[in-house]
Amino acid sequence: MSDEHIDLVSEPETEPDEKEQLHEGEPLSELEQLRIDLDEAKNRSLRALADLENFRARTNRQTAEERKYANLDLMRELLPVWDNIGRALEAVDKTHHLESLVEGVQLVYQQFLDVLTRFHCEKIEAKYKAFDPNFHASVAQIPNEEHPVNTVIEEVQTGFRLFDRVVRPSQVVLSAGKPSAATGDSNQSVEKLSPASGSAQSSTEAE
Repeated sequence: MSDEHIDLVSEPETEPDEKEQLHEGEPLSELEQLRIDLDEAKNRSLRALADLENFRARTNRQTAEERKYANLDLMRELLPVWDNIGRALEAVDKTHHLESLVEGVQLVYQQFLDVLTRFHCEKIEAKYKAFDPNFHASVAQIPNEEHPVNTVIEEVQTGFRLFDRVVRPSQVVLSAGKPSAATGDSNQSVEKLSPASGSAQSSTEAE
């Protein structure tokens, strides 16, 4: 009888212990859930970084491919020009007529300019224009009665631009004004130009 009583008394004593274990177990499960969420966030972050690296590598490959073949259309347009040059040379070998060669070269010249125009590469207008350092490169300056100072009176080499960007500037000869005003200060400006202006200066002194 006494043993049964002890058992009955001991049972209520175990109930608080179980409740305390349940209470203690709840914070642990929340912590574990936070750890799981953190691991998932890390995995998502790693996958996102991997996707970004793959995207960058794919973009770099595409960019390199586009740059590699960027001039493909231009080359296709230039090949007919090359073909016509060959035909013109063959015609000269067969006929030995200088006129046919000149005519063929003129046709090829115009065809080449047409190709450049289609690709928005156009000549820079220079002759009789005011000197513009953005588009012109002065190689000499000589006296001239017909045009004001710093007016382009001769184009040594034609310049070209692609859209609004200069491919190469026009090499030009500028007017130094009337011969009477070409002495003194104007001679100094000639000396500041390229060595090609030396011949222009000596011709001025000879006058």
